[in-house]
Amino acid sequence: MTESRVLLIPDGLEGERVDAAVARMLGLSRSRVTDLIGSGHVLVDGAAVAKSDRVNAGAMLEVTLEDEPAGIDIVPQQVEGVEIVFDDDDIVVIEKPVGVAAHPSVGWSGPSVLGHLAGAGFRISTSGVPERKGIVQRLDVGTSGLMVVAKSEQAYTVLKRAFKARTVDKTYHTLVQGHPDPFSGTIEAPIGRHPGADYKMAVIAGGRHSVTHYETLEAFVGTTLLEVKLETGRTHQIRVHMAATKHPCVGDLTYGADPVLAERLQLTRQWLHAVRLGFIHPRTQEYIEFTSEYPPDLRGALDAVGRH
Repeated sequence: MTESRVLLIPDGLEGERVDAAVARMLGLSRSRVTDLIGSGHVLVDGAAVAKSDRVNAGAMLEVTLEDEPAGIDIVPQQVEGVEIVFDDDDIVVIEKPVGVAAHPSVGWSGPSVLGHLAGAGFRISTSGVPERKGIVQRLDVGTSGLMVVAKSEQAYTVLKRAFKARTVDKTYHTLVQGHPDPFSGTIEAPIGRHPGADYKMAVIAGGRHSVTHYETLEAFVGTTLLEVKLETGRTHQIRVHMAATKHPCVGDLTYGADPVLAERLQLTRQWLHAVRLGFIHPRTQEYIEFTSEYPPDLRGALDAVGRH
């Protein structure tokens, strides 16, 4: 459930940082407030804010609170297929296979990236809510590819800021149905929870600002391989935006993909892979970049459409 709270900033908090003011007014931890601000759930006079912004007395504060899952433990469990691409004192970059969640959550009893890292003996940042320690980005269970997890507190803070400021290169490849027109372009459409299905997202009025850039890599009969760059990072963003343009990701039955085509290509999930991840290292300040090959199921499907 969600709860919206609307309050006026009292005189005694004039000039305070937003995160400190919200924590004091609502009795929340600073880490939870940081997560709320980062996800756009804190508005001051109707505008999104950064946690270090200052508040003025009399300003209208709007906070959308979601119930936090209780009792979710990170169970140490090494997962076959999770590969460590890079590891130092601050970060660990992994290749996540399909069928693995980024972190534990209500309704998910399968393996997770955090569970694998715990089972492999990695020490992760304690920042964030308990079951999402160190998580600065997420990939869907059905999406494979690169993601980074913070190991130090400094890395968590710096990377969360970088993702919010959109300075991280998040590049995906996806095979979609049909041929997008134009072949390269930008999809800018607000995304929010689907009004008829809690497990889905949708393009809706009043949703969160969302921007996806795409470019055609190769066109086949009935399908197109796209390179996609995310300017924002909403839940299911690529899947929702492509479906909204009538070009759903091949195999993505949740968002209207053709089940006959998915079966022919032997796909049991959406054809979507995080192929490149680049960012400024939180400690060395050097730009680092990582790339990932397509896993066998996606490669097999792509070879099959190429033969046709």
